[in-house]
Amino acid sequence: MFLGENLLPLLVLAMGAALVVGHGLALVRPPATPRADELPRAPAARSLAMIAIGLVAAVWALASLTS
Repeated sequence: MFLGENLLPLLVLAMGAALVVGHGLALVRPPATPRADELPRAPAARSLAMIAIGLVAAVWALASLTS
């Protein structure tokens, strides 16, 4: 297989981890001075939903890689 057998689980792990870290940081540390066309803070419900989706994807990928 091109680029190894575990390409898909590794990509899912990377995307899931990026969702968790990115949205988590957006909630914890909003920008000090947002631009005029930006929200002052990230929407909490959407960010928490994306964190949950990313966490499920990352855990699933880790389980696939370890089994």
